Amino acid sequence: MNRIKILVVDDESRMRKLVKDFLLKNDYDVLEAQNGEEAVDIFIENKDIALIILDVMMPKMDGWQACKEIRSLSNVPIIMLTAKTSERDELLGFELGVDEYISKPFSPKILVARVEAILRRTSNVATTEKFQAGDIELDIAAHTVMVKGQEVELSFKEFELLNYFFMNQGVALSREKILNNVWNYDYFGDARTIDTHVKKLRNKLGSCGDYIKTIWGMGYKFDID
Repeated sequence: MNRIKILVVDDESRMRKLVKDFLLKNDYDVLEAQNGEEAVDIFIENKDIALIILDVMMPKMDGWQACKEIRSLSNVPIIMLTAKTSERDELLGFELGVDEYISKPFSPKILVARVEAILRRTSNVATTEKFQAGDIELDIAAHTVMVKGQEVELSFKEFELLNYFFMNQGVALSREKILNNVWNYDYFGDARTIDTHVKKLRNKLGSCGDYIKTIWGMGYKFDID
């Protein structure tokens, strides 16, 4: 059985080795890149990469640009590593399609746990359910979304968010509850992360974006009525 392949991108060889060693102990195959430019080239050559761990501050091409380049090619899950902790940087990462955001220094064990959580959800091939809500069809197994018969490309987190809305139709959901369930861990950043994802999701769903209704001062509700 082929092992899951992960690309680790960081200009610090010591950091790459630290992350790589923990991933290898958990039976993952690991590819390495020391800058964003190299990361994009490696990703293009290896279409079976299941997940990318991407540093922000790097020479030649930083993590933001690398993320943008990779997102133009694929919705592969991306975990962003950064020494910065500003909300602006964090929101920028989510706007570019980052799935998880981890600030340095971090626990390698926690990083591996996040990797496993993402991969469990993205590789859940045993799930065969298809769900319909209005003009939106969600296929869990294929990880696809059809809007009025046309497929819409969503990032991993956008798909997870839409799935969570599907599972809670008609229920008023606070931003904190959405964060804790969709991100699968206690999130201590700004709840505007949800607003960023909802805005992008609404845009991609077109007129069906109106199904996601804002509850001022609280959060959102998914309702086709």
